[in-house]
Amino acid sequence: MAQHTVTTIWKENMQFETDNPSGHKVLIDTSEDNGGNNSGLAPKAMMLSSLAGCSGLDVVSLLKKMRIIVDDFKMDATGELTEEHPKYYHTVTLNYHFTGTNLDEDKITKAVNLSVEKYCGVMEMFRKFADIKTSIHFHKK
Repeated sequence: MAQHTVTTIWKENMQFETDNPSGHKVLIDTSEDNGGNNSGLAPKAMMLSSLAGCSGLDVVSLLKKMRIIVDDFKMDATGELTEEHPKYYHTVTLNYHFTGTNLDEDKITKAVNLSVEKYCGVMEMFRKFADIKTSIHFHKK
């Protein structure tokens, strides 16, 4: 069974440095309002980045296999937090945006749906605590 281990080290004030099993590092911090220096990614927002990144990797891989070309692909993820502590995302919206001159909307939609419904492990983890809504937007050049 596969497992991942990360090491997170307190640097100063409210700032931490964490690694990834590949060795890459990122800073975690909080806003000045919460006692930090706003010098790194916020932990909850980083979860949204992980969700988009996981699904995005799936989509790009599937589009390559389908030989579908897009000029640009971006996602925006929005999480709505609960009011009470511990605050967590109870609703998440993930919007997929594709830009190109001749977009194959059916195959792009199929790639997104395969990621959302089958391949993205982070999506599956989010389903344990959040209602996830997705939408696909096509932008013609």
